[in-house]
Amino acid sequence: MKQGPLTDEELAWLDDVLMEYGNDDSILDVTELDGMLTALLSGPNMISPGCWLAVIWGGEEYAPHWKSKHEFTRFMDLIFQHMNDITARLCYNPEHFAPLFEFRTIDNEEYIIAEEWCFGYMRGVALDDWSALPEALTAELKIIALHGKEENFPLLEKMSADDIQQSIEKIPPAALRLHAHWLRQRRPVSEMPLQSPVPYAAPSKVGRNDPCPCGSGKKFKQCCLH
Repeated sequence: MKQGPLTDEELAWLDDVLMEYGNDDSILDVTELDGMLTALLSGPNMISPGCWLAVIWGGEEYAPHWKSKHEFTRFMDLIFQHMNDITARLCYNPEHFAPLFEFRTIDNEEYIIAEEWCFGYMRGVALDDWSALPEALTAELKIIALHGKEENFPLLEKMSADDIQQSIEKIPPAALRLHAHWLRQRRPVSEMPLQSPVPYAAPSKVGRNDPCPCGSGKKFKQCCLH
């Protein structure tokens, strides 16, 4: 397996695979995947791949029927290469830590879209027990949850575009502080309780991956959500 960051071509290939084999409850792009992996690497315990790999597909029953062994092997190799790259940045090169946020141009202005990454991060948080997070650091998690939970969308709707962009700029340092805290507290793998994969339950209202209600034919997250 190679080391270092994935190329744009490799990220695009992962995107295509996640979309091809995805469903309403799965992770559908590398942005959300990057967020989930970051949370898994930053939490109080090391979560086994058998647990979080199932979450990528929305549950064990939705695991892909791969076209070939090569496709499966390449997917796994790229996933773990990307995890190793995130780990290296979090632990040894925090100045180079850069979440895979999306960028969108509106009226010739470029905006950062952090929603998918933050939703992925909160999925990762849900796979572990973060209840012992000190009160002094709960504000850091709330910075990410602001963009990563649909219940907070009404708050975002009241914020100006500039305020939203400023809140997004706080996400990388918040993620680094959360990682640094849990790294000091983390238990060895041998002391971890066994965990079962927890499927992600899609919300009953219009979800980010549902067809947009405006009738454009696009997904809600790619159309009227923002």
